[in-house]
Amino acid sequence: MATPEAFVQGMGRVVAMRFPARLTLNNGVQMERLGYGLYKVPPKDAEALVATALGEGYRRFDTAAMYGNEVGVGRALGGAIGDAARADDGTGGSGESLHTLGREDLFVTTKVWNEDHGYDATLRAFDTSISNLGLDYVDLYLIHWPCAGRGLFMETYKALETLYREGKVRAIGVSNFQPGHLDELMQKAEVVPAVNQIELHPWLQQSRLRLLHQQLGIATEAWSPLGRGQVLADPAIVELAAKYNRTPAQIILRWHLQLGNLVIPKASSADRIKENHQVFDFELDAADMDGMAGLERHHRTGSHPDNVN
Repeated sequence: MATPEAFVQGMGRVVAMRFPARLTLNNGVQMERLGYGLYKVPPKDAEALVATALGEGYRRFDTAAMYGNEVGVGRALGGAIGDAARADDGTGGSGESLHTLGREDLFVTTKVWNEDHGYDATLRAFDTSISNLGLDYVDLYLIHWPCAGRGLFMETYKALETLYREGKVRAIGVSNFQPGHLDELMQKAEVVPAVNQIELHPWLQQSRLRLLHQQLGIATEAWSPLGRGQVLADPAIVELAAKYNRTPAQIILRWHLQLGNLVIPKASSADRIKENHQVFDFELDAADMDGMAGLERHHRTGSHPDNVN
């Protein structure tokens, strides 16, 4: 895996540096470091919000079967590609900003839900998701939770490997896998997961898991990157926001990027969507990155993976 320039060996001191907007996964596929997360985005709002995000420059979108909004996501993306095609052939379209947008410019992640674990069930679930999205392929397909108590995540992952070999997905991975889950998976997996999407924010920094990811060549992706809003009021974050003339959310998102994390903040308004994307034109200095490392509280805002089945 191409190691982000801002990620220093051994999980030690992190130095603020410039880095490319895309991360190269362990199979050579590139994905935008910053995406738009659609957790808890109502199905009726998904199409409009994704269209807004496209207009602000987002090209990576993270949904899941469980979210219930794959159809809206697909409609927005399909509409944007259709507008681009019409603009290119001179038949019309929504404007210059998207006139070169093609399917290859988009990166779509979705996930298999807990009730669909198992080889055959996962293949059926994928067929449903890709139909909902209206796409010919998915860029990244994840196991949403390990659900270790069911004893099926290895069968589920074998189905993901089949989809990968058949070219129906460009990369496969997992979500919410703890070190023990990864150890078990790696004993039998033929394809190393490209991504592990985990809860990660300044109050839950997951240093041990991030180090394991680095050793295995797995990219770390942060869900709930703002701690469901709880971390925004942390006095240290507020102080940094004033220092850099940024919002607390922008400080936290920039921290993620400089750590080398992939990140998918959720937003339900046009203003917040825009705000979350404006994080590439400033850098946190090394001292402030070190200071944020001290905010660790081991505080989860979501469920512990061991308790989800």
